[in-house]
Amino acid sequence: MSSYKLTYFAIAGLAEPIRFLLSYGGIDYEDNRVPHENWPAIKPQTPFGQVPILEVDGKTLYQSNAIVRFLAYKLKLFGSSESEHFEVDAHVETIGDLRSLLFTWNWAETPENKIAKEAEIRKKAAFYLGKLEASVKENGGYFVGGKLSAADIVFAGFNYVFSYILGNEFLADYPNLKNLVEKVNALPGIKSHIAKRPKTLC
Repeated sequence: MSSYKLTYFAIAGLAEPIRFLLSYGGIDYEDNRVPHENWPAIKPQTPFGQVPILEVDGKTLYQSNAIVRFLAYKLKLFGSSESEHFEVDAHVETIGDLRSLLFTWNWAETPENKIAKEAEIRKKAAFYLGKLEASVKENGGYFVGGKLSAADIVFAGFNYVFSYILGNEFLADYPNLKNLVEKVNALPGIKSHIAKRPKTLC
């Protein structure tokens, strides 16, 4: 039996979509949550000084989107055609663009710059969310092909931290995205993960 060990900080962050995928797939894994004070000792042991990393049978996988693709392929969550594969991948990248926008604004800016840029960032986030909302509306309640894909799970996985950054009601104007998150969160493996995951701010 394969062994899986996911290493990330003791938050949801970049690792939560990966945790969602592992949980959805019923893959037993070690959820290695590293306290920030222990990070300097662990950092040199990672391929590029970054987490998350996923160790599978002794092989270290890195880069969060690459790990997502690895698991999506394994779990057959890339659609049922080349065209759908592309659409799923493109949606994962678009969600990644939204994530980068919000993470950089929330954590990399000085407090003064964060306040000054808030209106601009919220406008850009609304652009992405509007496009994603339209995709779900046009595709039967999912991002691609009217069925569950990696893109749906990735978006729902980031919902926790997006809510922290934008506010708990950030999907109030996007009912299709809200319904999508609720559907993904209700999937048995993911529902179980949510019920037992540690309570963190982000």
